[in-house]
Amino acid sequence: MTDPRFGEQGGLLTYGAYLHLNDLLDQQVAESVPPAHDELLFITIHQVYELWFKLLLSELTDARDRMLAGEAYLPRVRLARARSVEDVLIKQVDVIDTMTPQDFLAFRNKLAPASGFQSAQFREVEFLSGLRDPGYLTRFRGLTEGERERLERRLAEPSLWDGYLAVLRHAGFAMDSEEERFAAYVEVARDRTRFGPLWDLAEALVDHDQAWSLWRARHVLMAERQIGTKAGTGGSAGGAYLRSRVELRFYPELWELRSRL
Repeated sequence: MTDPRFGEQGGLLTYGAYLHLNDLLDQQVAESVPPAHDELLFITIHQVYELWFKLLLSELTDARDRMLAGEAYLPRVRLARARSVEDVLIKQVDVIDTMTPQDFLAFRNKLAPASGFQSAQFREVEFLSGLRDPGYLTRFRGLTEGERERLERRLAEPSLWDGYLAVLRHAGFAMDSEEERFAAYVEVARDRTRFGPLWDLAEALVDHDQAWSLWRARHVLMAERQIGTKAGTGGSAGGAYLRSRVELRFYPELWELRSRL
């Protein structure tokens, strides 16, 4: 028999209650008076980004923890999901590109000094992935105490890269010097029959790295399309600052490996 408590029969839990939709849908609060039409679009896009960042942090943290324990399979699964999320992040720029510069200017001044530069979760993803910038904590003073604690913890804890090196150590490779590491990468790359899971995991890390770089590049174009060469609302150099970040890499040794094969 079907359990009467499951589904609509029991009425113990509704879709809206489970997702806290009343609270969620109350969070899109415009600052401009009267509200500019595209301000809802702008707020929604960025709130959705933060939800995706939250999921990314969950997936990437689990991948890191499992790699530190020597696992190779489930970390690759987690990274594959992260890459799918990042594909959505990239595609989501198409939605904000439907906003014209004139429509953005209708409310942009209300944003200052708020800026995407201040996204603590974005920095958490970068720190966790291996791109550490302790100076961010001193350059930005608008962090809440909770955000600062999370970022300090991410700086102190192992990264995804530390996790991958742990997997290679678990497989018997020496990892104490750059020479030893590259010898291990080359051996893994040249014997995929024997080391297929290790190679696939390295490629999953490169996928994550590449996707994050592609998202940065799309973000640069989006910002330049909206504000040209103007400074960012948070005081950054705007497009120039964003463009300077495009070439950053989480795993430079895996990119350098291509030149050594």
